[in-house]
Amino acid sequence: MDKDRILLFIPGYNCEKQITRVLAQLDMKTLSFLDRIIFVNNRSTDGTEAAATEYAKKHADLPLILLRNDENYGLGGSHKVAFDYAVRGGFDYVIVLHGDDQGDIRDLLPVLKSGEYKKYDCCLGSRFMRGSVLGGYSRFRTFGNRVYNGLFSVATGRRIRDLGAGLNMYGTKMLRDGFYMKFPDNLTFNYCMILAAAYYRHRAMFFPISWREEDQVSNVKLMSQATYVLKMVCKYFFKRGSYIKSECRDSVRPDYTAKIIYENEVSR
Repeated sequence: MDKDRILLFIPGYNCEKQITRVLAQLDMKTLSFLDRIIFVNNRSTDGTEAAATEYAKKHADLPLILLRNDENYGLGGSHKVAFDYAVRGGFDYVIVLHGDDQGDIRDLLPVLKSGEYKKYDCCLGSRFMRGSVLGGYSRFRTFGNRVYNGLFSVATGRRIRDLGAGLNMYGTKMLRDGFYMKFPDNLTFNYCMILAAAYYRHRAMFFPISWREEDQVSNVKLMSQATYVLKMVCKYFFKRGSYIKSECRDSVRPDYTAKIIYENEVSR
């Protein structure tokens, strides 16, 4: 049986201090499962791109490509850039690992080693299930996340363990029709992906991850986001498919493009 082609996608925005730590997670065991790595810089205003480029040059054996979005598309928009790259590139799966060093890709290794991921359309990291480890995360935010996990579980009829941790894996078969293109380009993109997985009956599993908050700068405005997400889950509960298929973006654009800034010439 042919080996699955797996792409690692790292989105990043103003993570100059963290991006090299994320890239340093990619040890030989992890790299044995990966065919290519793309870091998508969402127009960072700090030294993120320079730090990633310097790391790539020092590790020429890393199959790493650095991309810069042509505009600031937001986290959701960066996902659209990467999903398109994965589909067009003929990859079988794409792993998402946020560039702010809150998650650890090695938490996915048991799923990769066992081949369990082959049974599912998506494998989603959870900070709030047995075996998960949370560091620097307040009890208030933990409680709030659990409440919203419960609301999404009721709305979807599925047990939702996390709405959007920074470590997920998707099969490109589920991405080919571009159902996600009208989803928000902001931080709530993953929430729509959760709802869509239920609506389109994608096979999904959750796995425990370790999560930490140290020197990261959060882009989440808690109260406004909580209100927005509550409206989102209510719309899905009452409208289902008409909501999932509706235009949810603040700015509608025909495509999401990025340029290659640096590339390690490594054949794998």
